[in-house]
Amino acid sequence: MQFRTGLMAAAVAAVAMGAAGPAAAQDPLRVGFVYVGPIGDHGWSYRHDQGRLAIEDALGDQVETTFVENVAEGPDAVRVIRQLASTGHDLIFTTSFGFMDATLEVAEQFPEVAFEHATGYRRADNVSTYSGRFYEGRTILGHIAGQMTESNQIGYIASFPIPEVIRGINAFTIELRRVNPEAEVNVIWVNTWYSPAVEAEAAQALIDQGADIIVQHTDSPAALQVAEQRGVLAFGQSSDMARFAPTAQLTAIVDDWGPYYIERAQAVIDGTWSTDDTWDGLAPGMVVMAEYANMPEDLAAAAEALEQSIVAGERHPFAGPIYAQDGSVLVEEGAVLDDGALLGMDFYVQGVNGSLPN
Repeated sequence: MQFRTGLMAAAVAAVAMGAAGPAAAQDPLRVGFVYVGPIGDHGWSYRHDQGRLAIEDALGDQVETTFVENVAEGPDAVRVIRQLASTGHDLIFTTSFGFMDATLEVAEQFPEVAFEHATGYRRADNVSTYSGRFYEGRTILGHIAGQMTESNQIGYIASFPIPEVIRGINAFTIELRRVNPEAEVNVIWVNTWYSPAVEAEAAQALIDQGADIIVQHTDSPAALQVAEQRGVLAFGQSSDMARFAPTAQLTAIVDDWGPYYIERAQAVIDGTWSTDDTWDGLAPGMVVMAEYANMPEDLAAAAEALEQSIVAGERHPFAGPIYAQDGSVLVEEGAVLDDGALLGMDFYVQGVNGSLPN
């Protein structure tokens, strides 16, 4: 299947001109991005936009990029994605889980366009999927939190009850309890990816309930700013947010999309793009840990060692023993949850308080 209409047009033009003149210049690859939040969220959408800029830096005049920010998941996403596809974009990245159905719908209408959907699981001949193994980073956060908490109460701000978010909560809690069996996790589901006011309110509520460390799976630095003001500790999300909380941030999970975006854009230019499913973590560098700060040197060293053991494949965040919420054995010692179980995760592990929303 041909995913580069510009290349085909240039080739036809060159043949038509023959010896009469120079071949037509190749049209630049037009690449579109759809963001669920603003590029100024300093988190998820910001990091995807940094990946877009990396394409421009790496490929220069071979590409032209476009982005649309603050796109609601649902019918509005269909409209925006269709508009990009119908205005000559050869490659379109849709960068939120809730864009999955919209991406598939539009892709069916534009089979000559290559689509890339972040964090989804449905693919087609012209739709690839990609995501990061963010849970690997959350294991490191859990290790640090278990050592740093004094109240043994951790507050966790969660966006939507989808497997990606649940997986992160569980990976964090498993490692937290391994280093500190008395620690517990209290989750507030905010049902938004980006709402600084709502995120800040959730952080305040969790601190009022006794949390002395805040974890988040939302996109703004609002929770870290509250932690900084209230004198508790926290972790950044998607981006290094230390500038917003210089004495509160312990580290952050940083999403580095640039290399993947460059590789996939180059593949379209070369005519080698094909549908695929990519799920990369710390080892390939799609997930990166920010500086370990505001903690004892020996703990920073231990966090670095844990990171390296995950990179080397010596540690798996979901290696047993793992216990269900009721204390029963979920994964026996020596066993490991496979990717299928991780991708469909819909339960809490021991140490997470409350019930998972329907």
